[in-house]
Amino acid sequence: MLAKILRVCLAFFFSLLLLGLLTPGAYASDGESGTEPEVVYLTQGFEEVINVPDLPTKPKFEGEFKKVTNVSYSSDNHQLKFVPKNIGSGTLTIKNLRGEKIKEYVITVRKSNLNRVAREVSTLLREIEGITVKIINNKVIVDGEVLLPRDLNRIHSVVSQYADMASNIVRMSPHARKKIAEFIERDINNPEIHVRSVNDTFILEGVSNSEDEKKRAEIIAKTYVPDPVTTSAPGVRNIARAPVVNLISVRSAPAAGPKKIIQLVVHYVELKKDYTRGFRFQWTPDVTDNSEVQFSNKNDNILSTITGTISNLLPKLNWAKQHGHARVLQSTSIIVENGTKGLINSVTAVPFQTINQIGSPSTSFQEVGIKSDITPNLVSENSDSVSLQISFELSGLMGITDQGPLLSRNNIQTSVTVRSGMSAAIGGLVQNSSGTDYNKLPQNVSANPIISLYTSKSFRKDQSQFVVFVTPIIKSSASSGSDEIKKKFRLRY
Repeated sequence: MLAKILRVCLAFFFSLLLLGLLTPGAYASDGESGTEPEVVYLTQGFEEVINVPDLPTKPKFEGEFKKVTNVSYSSDNHQLKFVPKNIGSGTLTIKNLRGEKIKEYVITVRKSNLNRVAREVSTLLREIEGITVKIINNKVIVDGEVLLPRDLNRIHSVVSQYADMASNIVRMSPHARKKIAEFIERDINNPEIHVRSVNDTFILEGVSNSEDEKKRAEIIAKTYVPDPVTTSAPGVRNIARAPVVNLISVRSAPAAGPKKIIQLVVHYVELKKDYTRGFRFQWTPDVTDNSEVQFSNKNDNILSTITGTISNLLPKLNWAKQHGHARVLQSTSIIVENGTKGLINSVTAVPFQTINQIGSPSTSFQEVGIKSDITPNLVSENSDSVSLQISFELSGLMGITDQGPLLSRNNIQTSVTVRSGMSAAIGGLVQNSSGTDYNKLPQNVSANPIISLYTSKSFRKDQSQFVVFVTPIIKSSASSGSDEIKKKFRLRY
């Protein structure tokens, strides 16, 4: 009997001992179940991903979450993905294979006006790769990196339509900016100018030959840079940066060398032709009366004398024809520097008598001939075309009158571009004059002839023309071509 009681006591003791060992595990389970669940807010139409690194490979999902959202787990990334489907609330309990609870979530799916904004933004920007549209802190956020500047401009234009409901934090990809820098450098097309991108800024470096070339490179770079996209945030000051920094230095201009030498050759050609043909028959006899009466007192005599002179008694027949032509050629040459005026004058001083203020005769002179004023300018440093500013005057002596010489003047003022070694006819004048006279009495014919038989016919025709040729020749030096001149004059020294 005593042994039976002892066995019962030992069994009770071991039961109490076993109960004491199992009680801490029970308290721990009760304590774990007493932790507050994590609250998750979802927006209908947008997925949400949560990182859970301590979940097993195949967790069990329990709870009322299935009526408001779908849940999936990626063991590779240790992420929970929520896809909301209905508005409402539910719980999600995650347990391991032994049925122990690991995590618990209270899920709330709500509807917002941002859903419509997010859908519209996603639709408008669906063709642009590298961006995502999210609803964060009650605002639609467009984030990511783009490759093309026009994509960044389109994103900015779309987001700006929604004012405070959407924000753009998209930036240019560093690889894209590097590619843009290559395009800028290729368009500038100068092996001494390089372009690189640093912190959203394009830096131009190198050496240019002129200030205009430096400005041109900067203008080309600015055409490739997209408009900056900035967003204002409280407490954050936006720092304006220059999209293009021009660090190109201008190479110092070399010392000006000697001007190029240009030879100007002017040819003046004048042609004259005249033709005269005349016929005249004249019979105009005339009597000159020289009668006189003389009285004498000595013998009371009267002496009278009657005399007369007959002139042009015989008829005259004249027929004549005259023809003549002349050619005048003058050639002048002068050597000047590029951009320097050259004067070529070939004149003759013609003397004539004048009466001064006190009535005494004096001699004056009038210049007649050719006066040329030519200024050559090279079109460019490496061009063989020469721009000529020409002023030409030709004066000729027509005759001498009581008032002085009778002159004719021809003037030419023009501007023309001629290649080196080529000739250009810069101007000319053609004159034609003709006339016919019928029965024109000569100056010495009598006014009252006895008989007047007269007939005549004369024809005259004059032609004249002149042309001016100019030939510019670019010389390597002033002494170039002197050998040919020496040969013409047979100079041996």
